[in-house]
Amino acid sequence: MNTLTFDINIESSYTIPTPAEIHNELPLAPDQAQKVFSFRETVKNIVTRKDPRILMITGPCSIDDIDAAREYAHRLAELSKKVSDRLFPVMRTYFEKPRTTLGWKGFVYDPLLDNTFNMEKGLRESRKLLLNLVDLSLPSATEFLDPLIPQYLSDLISWAAIGARTVESQTHRQLASGLSMPVGFKNATDGAINVAVDAILAARSRHSFLGISNDGRTGVFSTKGNPFCHVVLRGSSQGGNFGSENVAYAVELMRKKNLIPSIVVDCSHGNSSKDPLKQKIVAEDVVQQITNGQKAISGLMLESYLKTGRQDVTERTKESTGLSVTDGCISWEETSSIILETYKRLS
Repeated sequence: MNTLTFDINIESSYTIPTPAEIHNELPLAPDQAQKVFSFRETVKNIVTRKDPRILMITGPCSIDDIDAAREYAHRLAELSKKVSDRLFPVMRTYFEKPRTTLGWKGFVYDPLLDNTFNMEKGLRESRKLLLNLVDLSLPSATEFLDPLIPQYLSDLISWAAIGARTVESQTHRQLASGLSMPVGFKNATDGAINVAVDAILAARSRHSFLGISNDGRTGVFSTKGNPFCHVVLRGSSQGGNFGSENVAYAVELMRKKNLIPSIVVDCSHGNSSKDPLKQKIVAEDVVQQITNGQKAISGLMLESYLKTGRQDVTERTKESTGLSVTDGCISWEETSSIILETYKRLS
């Protein structure tokens, strides 16, 4: 390579195991694969409103500690048994965090949270956690950000999101068209819902694009299109968009494009004005819409961890385990209360 023109700003690089090597090291056993397949089929039926249950996507804003995540998963798996006839809980396992400017980019990139960027460890530990959740009969949800990460982890994911910062990205719309699970597209950061609807139309179509194959080589991927995409309303800096008028507007936008109206409401982010305790207010409003007959709402999302609030990465201590290092979350006690109350109201 000509050093005058190539990799001018690359300080260093090194190779990591291929997706196939990680899969062989941490395989998805046949009985586990059957569970993931069943989880996905349930989610598909819910987002297409063939199954009247409601998705309850809940968990940390970001995975930052594997032991705390496992503890949360055990609690959610036990609670799921009590509500599964009306709700379908799915745990948030968000390993990547989009940043507006700078900051910790997520567990898969920097699992030690110390800027050592041990991505090989991040990928392995992320996959181990997802396998643990399958053994607990608990479905996993994540947001895909880097288009290479799905080759390492997507076989274990039952629901995926494309975030507000990437919903307009052609790369992510193409990625979603080839993913094997239902995908929720969030409204744009300025609150625009039509952008998410446009993304659904794009992701339902066939695409061809460059990607990384399981053996680590670059290849051309041609997709069938993903028919199980839907809208996620997450509000914006201008305010919430979870109200009945916003939901009705989203429903109408989808119908005009000949799409099955299906909407997951994110109770956090702009809808809660980034106040985690306001998630309960949003959830109550959305459940009231459902009980009033709004059939297009297929799910709720909560940002929830073991403890209420948030902390900076530099403030982490052993005693603060289970406290979010990104967006503020509600505690497990507050979470279980919302889930059980939602279950009761949906009777």
